[in-house]
Amino acid sequence: MTSSKVVRSAVVLGTVGLALAACSGNSASSGGSSSASAAPASGNGTLIIGTLLPQTGSLAFLGPPEFAGVDLAIKEINAAGGVNGKPVDSVTGDSGDTSTNIAAQTVDREISQGVDAIVGAASSSVTLSVIDKVTNAGVVMVSPANTSTKLTDYPDKGLYFRTAPPDTLQGKVLADQALADGKQNICIMALQDAYGEGLANVVDQVFTEAGGNVTDTIIYDPKAASFEAEVSKCKATNPDGIVLIGFDESKKILAEMIKQNVGPQQVQLYLVDGNLSNTLAEGLPEGTMTGVKGTTPGAKPSDAFRAQLATVNPNLTDFTYAAEAYDAVNLIALAAIFGKNDSGTAIAQNIAKVSGANNEGEVCSTFTACLELLNAGKTINYEGQSGPINLDANGDPSRAAMGVYVFGPDNKYTLNNTVVADVPASTGSSSGSASASAS
Repeated sequence: MTSSKVVRSAVVLGTVGLALAACSGNSASSGGSSSASAAPASGNGTLIIGTLLPQTGSLAFLGPPEFAGVDLAIKEINAAGGVNGKPVDSVTGDSGDTSTNIAAQTVDREISQGVDAIVGAASSSVTLSVIDKVTNAGVVMVSPANTSTKLTDYPDKGLYFRTAPPDTLQGKVLADQALADGKQNICIMALQDAYGEGLANVVDQVFTEAGGNVTDTIIYDPKAASFEAEVSKCKATNPDGIVLIGFDESKKILAEMIKQNVGPQQVQLYLVDGNLSNTLAEGLPEGTMTGVKGTTPGAKPSDAFRAQLATVNPNLTDFTYAAEAYDAVNLIALAAIFGKNDSGTAIAQNIAKVSGANNEGEVCSTFTACLELLNAGKTINYEGQSGPINLDANGDPSRAAMGVYVFGPDNKYTLNNTVVADVPASTGSSSGSASASAS
């Protein structure tokens, strides 16, 4: 088992400090610059949910499905009578990415508008840049897409949760897939931020502990003008598989791989949730992506759920994290009902309970079904569109689904199999009991 060597480009070496991210951008300071703390939120009888999701920036492609998930959940909740007898109100906000101050501006505006909860951000680096501002205001924050392990033990005053599992699960599933494919020598290319480096570390550890060899881990600046040097370094290690952990810049890296004859048809390519997209190969010949594999949290959206999402956004073509956003809203609403209080602090005290913490409670998969159980005085275990959640003491899902996808000759991906597993507590732990199923 050979230890991997981290190679940074000259641009990366020139930066000062690491970016904090996971499912996003560039550079951010941990916790962000908090303005004067607002008074802790207290319920006024009307649940107000704000969104902090990408309309612009490097993860803008994730925005439409996430917004659709939020909008659909609120629509259904209000059709069922709302929360504690009143309709849920919503405030829409852009998270941008870490190259701008959009997220901080959005959070300030939404706090001033009295939100009790914020769904977002998609980017872990964006979350880390504003989490102190949000929690100091007593607002609960539930992300549908943060996966960085940095957020597991972040001092969040008990007000931060997520419906996507930390990358200890995705990294293991991805490494296991490469091993199952017979790969022995993989090169990892990852963007420089908490998401990229954290996920790269998990893949590296799982792969090498199983006897594989990581030939190089190349950390790159996602804003670089060219990725020629990084791809060349990876190529020089003669890998039989390449793991690419990135965002929108992955399109440029893919083009450079093809240019240097280490494209998907020469070397097996593995993608992750940040770049698994049907638009990745736009403009490239059909067949370019055949056989490429990737992972993303959550179960495959059912046809029924896609049809429901189409009622709020008929133009949706990508459904990544729509289920997690939908489930985030339902958990917030059910927690407010369970505690008979819509304040952020009350929601935070009850959200794990309604998620089936410790796998307790009667399973229900829709807001109306869960509401009926709550009204009957029963304990519930909400298992929504993304699968089991079972929030733990850190606000992380303790059990989750992870989809493994494969691209066909049309450069589009389809589900290969779904792994449902306990989320490893650390990069060195096992996944616990797990099951895989094709669908």
